[in-house]
Amino acid sequence: MKVDIVIIGGGPAGLAAALSAYKAGVTHVMVLERDFELGGILPQCIHDGFGNFVFGEMLTGPEYAQRYIAEMENTGITVMLNSMVVDLDSDKKVTAVNPEQGVVTLEAKAVILAMGCRERTRSQILIPGERPSGIYTAGVAQRFINMEGLLPGKKVVVLGSGDVGLIMARRFTLEGAEVEGVYEILPRPGGLTRNVVQCLEDYGIPLHLSHTIVDIKGKERVEGVTVAQVDERFRPVPGTERYIPCDTVLLSVGLIPENELSKRVDIEMDLITGGPVVDESMQTSVPGIFACGNVVHVHDLVDDVSRAAEVAGKGAAAYIKETLERRDTVISVKKGRNVSYVVPQIIRGYAREDIVLYLRVKEIEKNVKVVVSSEGEIIKERRERIVRPPEMIKVQVGKDMLEKVKDGLQVDVSGSDAGSGV
Repeated sequence: MKVDIVIIGGGPAGLAAALSAYKAGVTHVMVLERDFELGGILPQCIHDGFGNFVFGEMLTGPEYAQRYIAEMENTGITVMLNSMVVDLDSDKKVTAVNPEQGVVTLEAKAVILAMGCRERTRSQILIPGERPSGIYTAGVAQRFINMEGLLPGKKVVVLGSGDVGLIMARRFTLEGAEVEGVYEILPRPGGLTRNVVQCLEDYGIPLHLSHTIVDIKGKERVEGVTVAQVDERFRPVPGTERYIPCDTVLLSVGLIPENELSKRVDIEMDLITGGPVVDESMQTSVPGIFACGNVVHVHDLVDDVSRAAEVAGKGAAAYIKETLERRDTVISVKKGRNVSYVVPQIIRGYAREDIVLYLRVKEIEKNVKVVVSSEGEIIKERRERIVRPPEMIKVQVGKDMLEKVKDGLQVDVSGSDAGSGV
């Protein structure tokens, strides 16, 4: 089957990319989703906090997804559910399988990768101890409670302070379970400040920084865990061990962009983000293959996922129409002082619209400037009262400013209060 654009993934990134490409004039757009419904992770996120920037109001996850799904119903976008993509090649041939049609091969003019991300598991962080039941990632527990109506446990210890773990600490509490505490190996929270306040502090749930689980006990079911303080090298400090009886361990220890398909076609990857290297139109190193959302880098807010996906949809449409202009020399976007990564990593064309640079810092700093420069000349700068690694920074660079850039861009965070904490 021949199509114009195949979008792999029907979550917030895939939905926004599909609509964006369709509005840009591409009529034959197909979305492949492995689940039985569209929305990705959003249907199980029943808390609010979604849509403030895209729709101008606070929505729950299901409401946010439904806004896009309802809009798609009035288009010619094709959706194929229960369809797992098993292969992708550099010629943009996509192979998927589903129960109704068996093996389906699609020949596309462009492909947009929108597979999202997955949670780190116990085996990936090497927690010692026994292997009883009752150990869940935060997302799995979220699905059990919010979609299946099942309460996985009644006395819970949370390892890691990622946003989903913080939200689920509150959710367990609302369901009548006891959350003994959240233990974070880093000296700072891993989630957004608003979630620390609204999910832990407002409910009296303790957050223990520079702590981790060093042992899990239990035969058939978790019976308890041993926690300990860690030093600056994340090694347990002798004498700080404490045993906590519990029946459930919740893991919120990081997210990984889902990029097995990306690697299959030898797309250039960013070792820091774990996702593809992309340009200002979200095109990867393989012509005609674009990527967006958490498959590129893990976002804080679904609104940002949707915005970046809209760029990918427009980019894929322009690629098909052969209207993507290219510079003679590619501009690299380099990370400077106290910057962990910047996306996009390169600029290949002449921007028709302003470009948004997404970046994260390495260390907490107060009263800083985020500076975008080229050959020593400042292109854009913005003051920030405080910057933190869990919170994405967005800098919009005007297309008129980019026209002056001939070599590379560099992004720095300048300040003098590094590591001051909050």
